[in-house]
Amino acid sequence: MSGFVPGHARAGNQTFALATRFALRELRGGLKGFYIFIACIALGVAAIAGVTSVSRALTEGISREGQSILGGDLSFSLIHREAEPEQVDFLKSLGTVSRAATLRAMSRNADSSDQALVELKAVDGAYPLYGSLDLASGQPLEAALSKQDGVWGATADLALLARLDVSVGDTLALGRTNVRITDVIEAEPDKLSGGLEFGPRLMISDAAIADTGLIQPGSLVRWHYRVRMNPAPDIQDLDAIVEDAESEYPDAGWRVRSRANASPGLQRSIGRFAQFLTLVGLTALVVGGVGVANAIRAYLETKREVIASFKCLGATGGFVFQIYLVQMLILALIGIGIGLVVGALLPFAAAAALSGVLPIELAANIYPAELGLGLAYGLLTALAFALWPLGRAHDVPPTALFRDIVSGGPKFPRKRYLAATLVTVLVLATIAIGLSHDQRMAGIYIAATGGAFVLLVVVARVIMFTARRLPTVRSTELRLAIANIYRPGALTPSVVLSLGLGLSLLVALALIDGNLRRELTATIADEAPSFFFVDIQSHERDAFEALLTEEAPDGTLQSVPMLRGRIVDLNGVPADEFTPARDGSGWVLRGDRGITYQAEIPENSKLVAGSWWPEDYTGPPLLSFDAEAAADLGLSIGDMITVNVLGRELTAEIANFRDVEWQSLAINFVMVFSPNTFAGAPHAHLMTLGWDKDVPQETELEILKAVSGAFPTVTAIRVKDAISQVNDLVAQLAWAIRGASSITLIASVLVLAGALAAGHRSRIYDAVILKTLGATRTRLIVAYGLEYAILGLVTALFALVAGGIAALYVITQIMGGSFVLMPVTAASAALIALILTVGFGLVGTWRILGEKPAPVLRNL
Repeated sequence: MSGFVPGHARAGNQTFALATRFALRELRGGLKGFYIFIACIALGVAAIAGVTSVSRALTEGISREGQSILGGDLSFSLIHREAEPEQVDFLKSLGTVSRAATLRAMSRNADSSDQALVELKAVDGAYPLYGSLDLASGQPLEAALSKQDGVWGATADLALLARLDVSVGDTLALGRTNVRITDVIEAEPDKLSGGLEFGPRLMISDAAIADTGLIQPGSLVRWHYRVRMNPAPDIQDLDAIVEDAESEYPDAGWRVRSRANASPGLQRSIGRFAQFLTLVGLTALVVGGVGVANAIRAYLETKREVIASFKCLGATGGFVFQIYLVQMLILALIGIGIGLVVGALLPFAAAAALSGVLPIELAANIYPAELGLGLAYGLLTALAFALWPLGRAHDVPPTALFRDIVSGGPKFPRKRYLAATLVTVLVLATIAIGLSHDQRMAGIYIAATGGAFVLLVVVARVIMFTARRLPTVRSTELRLAIANIYRPGALTPSVVLSLGLGLSLLVALALIDGNLRRELTATIADEAPSFFFVDIQSHERDAFEALLTEEAPDGTLQSVPMLRGRIVDLNGVPADEFTPARDGSGWVLRGDRGITYQAEIPENSKLVAGSWWPEDYTGPPLLSFDAEAAADLGLSIGDMITVNVLGRELTAEIANFRDVEWQSLAINFVMVFSPNTFAGAPHAHLMTLGWDKDVPQETELEILKAVSGAFPTVTAIRVKDAISQVNDLVAQLAWAIRGASSITLIASVLVLAGALAAGHRSRIYDAVILKTLGATRTRLIVAYGLEYAILGLVTALFALVAGGIAALYVITQIMGGSFVLMPVTAASAALIALILTVGFGLVGTWRILGEKPAPVLRNL
């Protein structure tokens, strides 16, 4: 007894050291029974460490190639207009300056037989300042864009040549001039900084842009001034230069970026995607935690004689707990180590796999902070699920341990183990939420996962309660299946928990994806106009409307003036210092926004607060703001908003809020001003054309051909083409998310396999006794198959309800869309659950039914 109870000052340390020695001795027998435990931990840790490491490699790659992506050390961009001469002189004082103009335009075959929307880019002789623009022929860009035989040269993406069925050397109409395709663009160094593109690239010289006639007052053209500084300053110096530029020219209205944030939109997207996948990995760990608990519970059951011996020799419950806690930690560290190795290698594998796909090179490396996060998640998850079963053995007498195999009643550990479990779970949730880009969404995700986990426990208990109270059925096989569901040591809790979370996540993602596709391809496509026409000059507006009325007499036209502006101040607070009321909701403050002025309330809008101004209003500028965006920012009626438009800062008072139907894709704006606000300001018009009925594609293409021929400087965007591009993007994201989320289902399968293996011993006893009493192998297989089928169907039903509720919340509350339950998704969930439960169950049962009765009966 003294070996277990050393005394006085060094008792604690000696007891733990002794417990560690016993733990290591017991592990000499190998890891049998813990492979599922290790695999569950390794899978979740690999997912978290790998996703965060790849995300870090991407962001580091963007930062490392920030100069090439941005096109310089600094970038100054303006909408609608070029920089003033004194502003250009200031930029030239910083270093070498390159100017480029970007806009959307229509390019046409020389015979006007076909046309395509292009992302036009006009560059000067200094472009690119960093990186290299690779052409298929290898010739210099300046030569490719030069004017020969009176025709300007142009380079294009291969996609444009395929779209218009042209080749190098052919001529395209662009605006009011012609350009000759002289080469194909293979690599564009600053392509990532441009954001979402709706067409292939067409690049011309900035000297050619005037001949096209595309640059008119109010045209949606963005002018970029990139600066290369020699020597390249560090980030702190760049920040100081940016502050000097903004203080020197406070009304310039330019958007300034440095190489440190070369592609902020892409970096935000990577961060959000990595956050979601990290939460998915955490879900896989939580699902794997059920496997941890099952493995420890089954292991302690096999060690009941050893524990009884320890107790008889005077070991305390705390000593027993320490022995198996040490074993659990060692096994968890093995799984964590495997996961960390896989996670550390993923950036290198991703860099090799994506080398020809991404326009940047991943900064593949080993990132200790990201691996440390995986270590913390893995260790905390293992502790959270291990403390409960380990704590149960603390003060259970040896006689109860021997009876535990048949009693099987629920036993709660001491309060300190319950408290330790709760603290561990809270720490895990705090880390997950605290490190998220969007803490609100992370909190909702964690709460939903925790709620689903608790609900699954309740569902398992309800299934057992209901099965216990069902009337007796005549079928022996069905009666045995029902009894197996609620008997002591039943597999019900393990099966429901293992499959429930994984299936719920997959159902939710499938329903979100399906509803997004339905909104894009059906609802939005039906409600949206067929065309958007951009850059219609004021002197062309009447003639353009007359042409559309003639070509589409039964179509519906809508026209509004359009400018671009950037919010620079809210109630006296600069936009870059303003804190939105809701986290992650400051999208309105980033970049330029389309704005307009109207005397009447716009269509597809509903006034929800305040009042609209009179048609003949001539007072101080007033503003109508989107109600949802205003709530995100924390704005109220009467607040003052300052916007920079065409280099002028205009301050307006918020007069009202509107609910805007963005999903209709009709003309909508976050900000609508009173008509007197922009009196005399140069601007273009935006016009839409739609029909109340379906029209043939040929009709749309004929209108597109007529418009591009008569008004070559007007840009036409066919909505169906834009929806198709967005739909393809959603499809790619959906497949990526589903693939990553399948990790959770893999964890579920591992846990299910572990649960069935944990119940292997009791199933052998059942099968042997039933066979001794005359049961045939066929009848036992039918009984076990019915049991697994019932559990699988109930779990699938829960996954459908829980996943449906989650998808409903995301679609209606976060995305503002409409939700429809999809029967195919429901059937797929049920089929997956049945295949997994019945398949794994029967595979294990077949082995059990092959056991010889005699050895088992001798040990009863």
